[in-house]
Parts: sequence; C-alpha cells; structure tokens
Amino acid sequence: MSTAAASEAGTWKLGDLEVNRIGYGAMRLTGNGMMGNSDGTPIDRDAAMRLLHSAFEQGVDHVDTASFYFSPLRSANELINRALASWNGDVVVVTKVGPGRDPSGEWLTMARPDQLRGQVEENLRQLGRDHLDVVNLRRNGPGTASIAEHFGALAELREAGLIRHLGISNVRPEHLAEARAIAPVVCVQNSYGLDWRRADESGMVDLCREQGVAFVPYFAIAGRRREAPAVRERDARVHTVARAHGATPAQVRLAWTLHRGPHVLAIPGTTSPGHLAQNIAAGALRLTEEELALLDRQV
Repeated sequence: MSTAAASEAGTWKLGDLEVNRIGYGAMRLTGNGMMGNSDGTPIDRDAAMRLLHSAFEQGVDHVDTASFYFSPLRSANELINRALASWNGDVVVVTKVGPGRDPSGEWLTMARPDQLRGQVEENLRQLGRDHLDVVNLRRNGPGTASIAEHFGALAELREAGLIRHLGISNVRPEHLAEARAIAPVVCVQNSYGLDWRRADESGMVDLCREQGVAFVPYFAIAGRRREAPAVRERDARVHTVARAHGATPAQVRLAWTLHRGPHVLAIPGTTSPGHLAQNIAAGALRLTEEELALLDRQV
C-alpha cells in the first residue's frame, strides 16, 4: 500500500479547530515505555525534528503530548516546541494534565484541582505558547469517582484564556456528562482498539458521535494488554485483510478504528519514518463491510 496524505482520512473539528483525523502521538519521542519509564534509547534531536517535519509535510496537523512525556535526555514538549519553531504551517497541539512526575521521573499522585494551573503553565513554558489549543483532563485510575472539581478548575483556566478547548481522558460515560455540564468537551481520549473494546461496551464511542465529540483512541494498534501481542485468532484475521489490501496489520488496525465513525481520530506514535508514512497512509485504506464483519466476529 502506497503512502498518502493525512487528509485522506477526512477531517474533524476540535471546537473551532479543524484537523485531519490522522495525528501523531509524541510519547515515544522521548524513549519512554508505556508507563513513562526511561527504558528505551531516546531519538536523536535532529532525527526527531526530521520526523515531526515529515509528519507535518504529509498532512499531520495535530499532535498529542504531555509535560510528563520525558526521559533523562528528552522532553516531548521541548521537541515539539523546537519543531514548530521552524515550521510555517498550523499544527494543533493537544496536551493533558492530571498525572505528574517529579524531575527524576517518579510518578506523583493525581494533581489536586488547585495544582492544575501549575501543570497548565508548565506545558505553556515547555511548548513556548501563550495558550494551549486543547487540554485533556486525564483521570488517574479507577479511584477518581468524580471529575467535576478538576474539570471545573480547567474550565476557569479556559475562561482566563490559558486554554482554548477542553477534553477528558481515561473516562466513563458519566464523566463525559459531568464535564459537559460544566464546559464544552471537544474530545475524549480512551484506550481502544480491535482487541480492547471497553469503549464499545460502555457505549462511549457511540455516545461521542451522538454528541459531536471527537473520540481519540490510544493504544489503537496495540494488543489487549497495551504493548502485549494481539489476540492470536483476531490477529490471523487482521493478516488476512492486510494481505488483501497489500497493507500492514498495523494499518488495518488503524483503519478499523477510523471506520468506527467520522468522529474517531488516530494518534499513532513512532520514531520510524517508514512506520510514520504507513500510519498516515492507513487513512486511505477502505475496508469492505465483509472485512469489517470478519474483524468484528467474536473471538
């Protein structure tokens, strides 16, 4: 399957910010593993600039990041700041707050509502911005029963002009209702993929579509346990569909998520220029109803 521009997947609006549905997730730029540990070799800064500029040249116009995406040698926000400083086009930067890490990388407890301004300001400094395009409140684990106080604090920062639009992450449908009662929500970020369908079981994917909210899955290519291998039987079906299209299994998995609705975005991350091009090209892959039924069949 040949490469294609990110616009092939269509567009969606995050509030008043129209973006191509294929974006880029910046976590892996720092060498981090899944939990933010520094167990990988960070990408060279110049290579990171080339990778980000290549993404922008191919039509990627929104990037997902966080101030806690860092390793001893790299900060995702710093790399994005540097890349955007030498880029003339418009790129929407989506970041997140709630979780935090100390300077040594140790994870902290969920920020209190009164600490969120500090996290927002940290992102502003690192990204070199006067305001943040989109800020997601990431719920830190199942213990957060209500997000009203935290989301309300971010809504105040939005009113103050530090944030343009708000989203939520790692949430259930009741959290979306709770947040929308306080301020507009432009996106929901949850773990979701062909082998991890909790957002279907909860109704979140359909609920977002009904309410005009972008649904942005992370770990869309990964298996049932994030970075673990995919379910074997399902993976065989993915390979069957991939061969029919001359595509890679990862492209089929990304295309499957995009087929869930025009409101579904994708933010795959990689440090490989080849994989970047393949991820972007997945937006042009059109699966048939028969192929979707094959992939969806219960394992």
